Amino acid sequence: MPGTLVIGASQAGVQIAATLRELGDEEPITLIGEEPHRPYQRPPLSKKWLKSELVPGDVILRTREWYDGQRIDLVSGDRVVTIRRDADGTGLAMTQGGRQLAFDRLALATGSSVRRLTIPGTDFHGVHYLRDADDAYALEAALHDPANRRVVVIGGGFIGLEIASVARSVDKEVTVLEASPRLVGRVVSEQTSAFYLAAHRRRGTRVVLDARLQRIVGGAADAAGRRSRVVGVELADGVLIPADLVVIGIGVLPRTELAIQLGLEVAGGIVVDAHARASDGRTVAAGDCTAMPNPYTLGVPGLTRIESVNNALEQGKVAASTLLGRPATYASVPWFWSDQADLKLQIAGLSAGYDHVVVRGRPEDERFCVLYYRGGRLISADCVNQPAEFLAVRGALAKGHTIPPDRAADMSTPLKLSVTEPVAA
Repeated sequence: MPGTLVIGASQAGVQIAATLRELGDEEPITLIGEEPHRPYQRPPLSKKWLKSELVPGDVILRTREWYDGQRIDLVSGDRVVTIRRDADGTGLAMTQGGRQLAFDRLALATGSSVRRLTIPGTDFHGVHYLRDADDAYALEAALHDPANRRVVVIGGGFIGLEIASVARSVDKEVTVLEASPRLVGRVVSEQTSAFYLAAHRRRGTRVVLDARLQRIVGGAADAAGRRSRVVGVELADGVLIPADLVVIGIGVLPRTELAIQLGLEVAGGIVVDAHARASDGRTVAAGDCTAMPNPYTLGVPGLTRIESVNNALEQGKVAASTLLGRPATYASVPWFWSDQADLKLQIAGLSAGYDHVVVRGRPEDERFCVLYYRGGRLISADCVNQPAEFLAVRGALAKGHTIPPDRAADMSTPLKLSVTEPVAA
C-alpha cells in the first residue's frame, strides 16, 4: 500500500510523520529529505554549533531506532523533482536519484532556502551562507581559523547578529552591514532595535546601518586558477571594509517549486487554510514553506508566514490530523528566541499593528521587556534576559488575558501578578 509521502525531512516533516503514528495511523509513511543527514534542529546551527559546543548527535531530532520502531521509511540524500498526481488524489513522485515513490496522501514540508545576495563577488572563496548542516560545518571551521581575523556579516537580522556574536566570542574583528536604518527592524520595536545596536557596539562589533553594498572584492586567482579569495566588501560610497570572511544572512525564501508544479496556490508561500490544507483540498503543507491565515487571534488578519520551530511543530500536528480526515484548526500564540552572546531574547505573540509600548526595566542593565499594546490590550512582548516575565506574558496571551499598561510599568510587582482578564469593549 502506498500510504503517506512527506516531502521534506524538516521539523515540520518529522512532526507530521510522528503525529500520524500518535493518532493511530497504520498506513506506510515515507519521509524524504535532500540532505544526507538524519533530520536535525536548525536553530542551534547559528548559536552553539558555531561555538564548537555541540556534536552532531546533540541536534539530531530522532534516533534511527525511532524511525524503525515507528515504521517510517526515512529516505535521506535524495530530492523529489517531479510529482504526477491522478484525479483520485493518489500519485507518484520521482526523485533525482531515480526513486519512484507512490502515495495515497501527500504532505509538503519543503521548508525554505537562503535568500541570495545579488551583487558581484558572492562566489569568492571565503563567502558563506548559513542554512543547513553542511553550511554550519564550513562556517564553524572558517570562524575558528586564525587566518580569518576580520569578519563581515551582511544582514542585521537575528541570524546575522547571532553569527556576529559567535565571531566576537572567538576574538574576531566583526562588522555588521545592515541595509535598513535599524537592526531587526522587521520584527521588533525601535526600543529593542536601539538596545541591540548599543549592546553589540559595547561588545566590540562595528555596525553600519543604511549600508549600501556595491560588491564583494576578491584578490587575484592563484596560479592554478582557483577562485579568488575575498578581501573586503565595497560600499556604494567607495569605502572598502576589509574582510577575510564574509557571511551573508539576509533572510530566507519559501520552497514552493513542487507546489507550483502541482498547480497549488502560492502567494509568498504555499497557501494553506487553518487546517493546513492547500488549495486543491487534499494536499497538506506545514512549516516555513507555508502562507497561512494568521493563527494568532490577536494578530493582524490575513496570510502570514511564521518562521519558527514552534510553528513547524504545531502546524505539523494539524496537517497530520487533516490527512486522517480529522481536521483541527491551527490557533496558537507564536513565540521565538534568539541567543546573542549573553543576551537571550524571547518573544511572545506578534507585535504587528501595535499602537503603544511599555518598556519595563532599564535596557542599559540588559534585563528588560518591551510590551506591545493595541487598543490598550497586550498583544506581544520582547523579553531580554527575563525568562520569568516572558513566561508570564506567554501564559497570559494563551489564556486570552492581558496586563494593563500601568501595571506593566510597575517594577515593584512581578508581571505574573499583574495579569487580568481584558475588559469587554
